Amino acid sequence: MSFFTIFILFAICMLFLFNSMTNALCLNREIPEERQPKVFRWINILITILLISSYVEVVFT
Repeated sequence: MSFFTIFILFAICMLFLFNSMTNALCLNREIPEERQPKVFRWINILITILLISSYVEVVFT
């Protein structure tokens, strides 16, 4: 398997893990239903940026 395939699998697992933790946070902090999509969107965007930047750093260094 290539590094790209392994990294994609790792990224999917990380997104699933962070979405699970975000769901637990929303339930624990009792965040209203109308605000939850915004919380999920921001966390997913930030995690995606982190994953892309780490991939670029590993590939190009």
